[in-house]
Amino acid sequence: METPEQSIYMDYHATTPIDPQVLDAMTPYLTSHFGNASSTMHPFGWQAKEAVEKARLQVAELINCSPEEVVFTSGATESDNLAIKGIAYQYKDKGNHIITSTVEHHAVLDSCKVLENEGFEVTYLPVDGYGMVDPHAVEAAITDRTILISLIYANNEVGTINPISEIGEIAEQHGVIFHSDAVQGIGKIESDVDGLKVDLMSLTAHKMYGPKGIGALYIREKQPPIRLHPMIHGGGQERNIRPGTLNVPGIVGFGMACELSKAVMHEEDQRIASLRKRLYRGLSKQLGFIYLNGHPQKRLPGNLNISFEFVESESLLMGLKGIALSAGAACTSTSVEASYVLRAMGIEEELALTAIRFGLGRYNTEAEVDTVIDAVVKQVARLRELSPLYEMALRDRNQM
Repeated sequence: METPEQSIYMDYHATTPIDPQVLDAMTPYLTSHFGNASSTMHPFGWQAKEAVEKARLQVAELINCSPEEVVFTSGATESDNLAIKGIAYQYKDKGNHIITSTVEHHAVLDSCKVLENEGFEVTYLPVDGYGMVDPHAVEAAITDRTILISLIYANNEVGTINPISEIGEIAEQHGVIFHSDAVQGIGKIESDVDGLKVDLMSLTAHKMYGPKGIGALYIREKQPPIRLHPMIHGGGQERNIRPGTLNVPGIVGFGMACELSKAVMHEEDQRIASLRKRLYRGLSKQLGFIYLNGHPQKRLPGNLNISFEFVESESLLMGLKGIALSAGAACTSTSVEASYVLRAMGIEEELALTAIRFGLGRYNTEAEVDTVIDAVVKQVARLRELSPLYEMALRDRNQM
């Protein structure tokens, strides 16, 4: 298969390229340092185990926790499944009620649907027009049978950052375990597990310039201890919480990605947020009938989700050759459906179908932003010329 000939990549929420320093750190463990971290009777295994523990510390230092509180998994989807099902099965004698929201990642929503089929009760909290959960609604939903609250840290579509700390305080006061899918936030914004007040938190490497196929679950050490029913059995690795031969190269890359993110985060956040503002100003200055989706301030630095009224996102993306972006809609071979996140925010289906997600990151430049502005403006103008609804709206606005 040929490499995609995309000249500009602005889909950093989907995945990120591996940082060269991350690849350099991984390479020895893909070649000469090939030992199994569980082989403790010879130097090859010792070398691998030492690398794993160094990476565990690097991950821990990024989120300000103890290395013993980090369990490696195959990625955020597994971490979400392990957290949600692991708590549900372990604490089913105590209760059967879980609280989540309507805008969670499918790894959370689908796990909850599975549990509902097994007799658990799930409350799906609504969100406001920005995609944010109300902490008071969380507290009101808690019952004496509630065993878990699971809410996303930063939304993967619209970039809105939830009031996780406030919700964590509420969970703590009621003695309920609190999990957050923090995939989009960790490595992009300052995140301290004590400040966030989470008990469980899902992470992944490939959203922070690390390799795919490696993630982690933070599990707070507290009294009484949090216990998880394992989803995988056999081997005993990762304290029997997640057994299986450790992905040493991936773990090493994850660790280095965390170390780099911690070192550059403050400066990088400012630069990327500046690029986002430049992009939004450029588009809004030249185009009418565009709408920002998500919170205007409490959002990820690199996220810009915009609805371009009278232009279907699929058509717009097809016309933007050489630019990698995502639609705010899930496109299949038989239908185009409006984003469930945007619909949950109260956005009408017609407008939700016009949404584009711009995801800026480490390697984007001002020149790329300007190129994207020009390309999007031209395509939107071209497509709107074909829309009688746009002509009517323009005429109505001019008559006001």
